[in-house]
Amino acid sequence: MSATGSPTLAGQRPPAGSRRDGRERGHLRDDPRTSRYIACFAVLVVLVVVLVLANIGIGSVTIPLADLPAILLRQQGDPTSVSIVWAIRLPRLLAALVLGGGLALAGFLLQTFFNNPIAGPFVLGISSGAKLTVALLMVFAFGSSAAISSFALIGAAFVGALATMGLVMILATKVERMSMLIVAGVMVGYICSAITDFVVTFADDASIVNLHNWSQGSFSGVAWPDVGVMTGVILGASALVFCLAKPIGAYQLGELYAHNMGVNIRVFRVALVLLSSLLAACVTAFAGPISFVGIAVPHLIRWLFRTARPLIVIPACFLGGAVFCLGCDLLARTAFAPTEINISSVTAVFGAPIVIAVMLRQRRTGS
Repeated sequence: MSATGSPTLAGQRPPAGSRRDGRERGHLRDDPRTSRYIACFAVLVVLVVVLVLANIGIGSVTIPLADLPAILLRQQGDPTSVSIVWAIRLPRLLAALVLGGGLALAGFLLQTFFNNPIAGPFVLGISSGAKLTVALLMVFAFGSSAAISSFALIGAAFVGALATMGLVMILATKVERMSMLIVAGVMVGYICSAITDFVVTFADDASIVNLHNWSQGSFSGVAWPDVGVMTGVILGASALVFCLAKPIGAYQLGELYAHNMGVNIRVFRVALVLLSSLLAACVTAFAGPISFVGIAVPHLIRWLFRTARPLIVIPACFLGGAVFCLGCDLLARTAFAPTEINISSVTAVFGAPIVIAVMLRQRRTGS
C-alpha cells in the first residue's frame, strides 16, 4: 500500500514529472555553469562597489575612507569634502555607472540586430548623429538665451540617433558584406562629427566653448537633476531590453527559428532599433560620444560568463559597462592630474585591443 492508501505494484515508478523536476533541481544545484554565473556576478558587483568608493575618495582632494560614511550618510564632516562629494563626485560617478551600463546594452542590441560582432553605437555613427542634433539644439538655444531641459537634450539626441540608424539600415540593404556596413557607418560618423565641429567652431555665442569637452566625451559637469532623468530613461529602457531576453535568444538562432517560436520579427526588429537608439541617445545627450564601450563590453561579458544567453548577458552587460566606465573615468581624472583627459581616449586604449582580438578571432574561424 502506498502512503495514501492506494495500492502500489512492485517496482512501480513514481510519476515521471516528479522525477524530472527533482533531476532538474539537482542539476541546477550541481551545474558548474550556475556557480560560474553567481561568481561572475559577485565579482562585477564587488568591482562596482570598489570603483564607486575609489571615485569618491580619489582626486585632486583625497578623502579618507574613514570619512566616507559620515559624508555619504549624514553629509557631515569637513565642509569642503562634503561639497566635493555631493556636488561633483557623486553625480559624476552615478552618471558613469548608469550611462556606461546603457551604452553596453546598446552595443549588445546592435550586435544582435546586425549579427555583427563589431557593431556598436560609436562605430556605426549613431553616437555621432546624436551628437550633431544635440549640438545644433545647444547652439540654437544658447543663441536665443533659452534654457534646455534634460528631456529636450534626450529628444534631440534620439532624433539624430534614429536618423543615423535609418541611414545605416538603408546602407545595409545595399552592401553584400557586413564589413562594408561597418566602413559605411564609420564614414557616416565622420561626416556627422565634421559637421558638428564646424557648427561649434563658428558659433557666435561664447557659451558654445562649453561644448568642447562634451563633444569629446566626458562625464563631468553632470548635475543631480540630470542624474535623475538619465537614471529613469536608462533603467526603463534596460527593463524593456530584459523583457525581450527570450525573443533575443530565439533571434540569435536565426529569423526563421524565431518566427517559428512565435516572435513577430518586424515588431521585434523595430523594438531593437528604438531601444538601442534611445540608450545611445541618452548617453550622448549627457556625456557626448564615448567610443568602444558598446563593442568591447558585450564580448568581455560573453568571455567571462562563457555564455551567450540573453537572460545572463543582459544584466551582466549593464554591470560590465558600469565597471568599464567607472574605471576609465577614474583614470581620466587622475592619470595626469590636474589635467583631465576625455573619457573616449581612455576607453579606446582598453577597448580597441578587444575589438582587434575579436576581428582576428573571426578571421581565424572564417566567420
